[in-house]
Amino acid sequence: MSLLHLYLTPVLSEAGKSALLSDLKINSAPDIQDILTEYRYNIEITGPLTSGEFKTLHWLLSETFMPENFSDKSFLDHPSSTVDRQFLLEFGPRMNFTTAWSTNAVSICHACGLDKVTRIERSRRYKLIIEDKKIGSWEDKEISTSQPLNFLTSKFLELIHDRMTECLYPEPLSTFETGVNPEPVFEVPLKEKGRSALEEINREMGLGLDNWDIDYYYNLFVNDIGRNPTNVECFDLSQSNSEHSRHWFFKGRLIVDGKEVPRNLMDIIRQPLDALPGNSIIAFKDNSSAIRGFDVPAIVPDKPGEFSRFKKALLNYHIILTAETHNFPSGVAPFPGAETGTGGRIRDIQAVGRGGLVIAGTAAYCVGNLRVPGYELPWEDNSFRYPDNLASPLEIEIQASNGASDYGNKFGEPVIQGYTRSFGMRLPNRERSEWIKPIMFTGGIGQMDARQTEKEQPKKGMLVVK
Repeated sequence: MSLLHLYLTPVLSEAGKSALLSDLKINSAPDIQDILTEYRYNIEITGPLTSGEFKTLHWLLSETFMPENFSDKSFLDHPSSTVDRQFLLEFGPRMNFTTAWSTNAVSICHACGLDKVTRIERSRRYKLIIEDKKIGSWEDKEISTSQPLNFLTSKFLELIHDRMTECLYPEPLSTFETGVNPEPVFEVPLKEKGRSALEEINREMGLGLDNWDIDYYYNLFVNDIGRNPTNVECFDLSQSNSEHSRHWFFKGRLIVDGKEVPRNLMDIIRQPLDALPGNSIIAFKDNSSAIRGFDVPAIVPDKPGEFSRFKKALLNYHIILTAETHNFPSGVAPFPGAETGTGGRIRDIQAVGRGGLVIAGTAAYCVGNLRVPGYELPWEDNSFRYPDNLASPLEIEIQASNGASDYGNKFGEPVIQGYTRSFGMRLPNRERSEWIKPIMFTGGIGQMDARQTEKEQPKKGMLVVK
């Protein structure tokens, strides 16, 4: 395997560059006079490309209306004509996973006959132009100019990369190999050591299994299946049994003021369905919910699964609705956090029954005081402090909104409505009330063919993909 490098400029439009320079000025970053940018495509290939294959790859990656902005040589590696100090920084995806962007790009390459391409990751390169006269003041503060990361503030780094999914590339990539090997898969010796073996791995891996879980899984593997589980299976069962997946809390006994309530939370939530079940098609099961739909004219392939003409047909489509929140990830890394929230919800629509179709989405945000520069509001208390691991409320509003819309657009689902709220105040009793941990809500409607409402029964030998 070898890496081929191709370049496209710019990363930022003129408006985007102006906005970034303005943000840097507001956030007390060094006095950067200009920023030059380019994408570097890091392309993993199994062998040399022919001239025809390279031409196809060039056509796929280049900008249609500005071919001069694409090259096999960097636009930034040559010195600028200015006498000011220059620094080149490159950020891209972490190498321990293949990005969704790469998966789509490789799929397109293979569809175009470029089977030698196995992975493409896109990094962003920034050349920072800084006035020499400003550097002296940094040196007075014992800030070295020989290493950019020594004087570029953490705020600047936050503005140009996502610390959760990206990292700094100190030098051009020559391979995607990280040198990190997966941990070995091993059997947990329940048959040999008994229940204590499951208790031990529960402590070591932090599986969160209680006594009931341990008894159940011990009996399942030893008595029912007749074999030892692997550490991977134990971890997977732990995730599947989490509150997020199973809603144990909602199904637990509910005690209010010392008295047990007749119904648990799940029973209370189900009351409308129990009272009026006739219009519901899917509820409290599967990946989404559905209500009874209508007969509508649709365009469908004449022979599904094959190349064929399309025809008009009258089909019964049920209406799908699903929603979820993605709060903490949207606080830590707003753009990808909200992307993942929207993506997971779109997945639920597409996975309902034997397949659903997205239509439109909604997004909503609740955050703390925005503290918009130049727009101070009387109740915003500048003494309020926020966790270092969370983005500011203003960043969350902007970047999370961009992330949710961006991901939906990739799958043909526009965000057509939503709401946003910001609040933070010192109450008369001196208690601080604020959305410090943000709320990111995403919902969407879709439709599904009534003939595909029920999933088929799994068969022995089928693989479980998670």
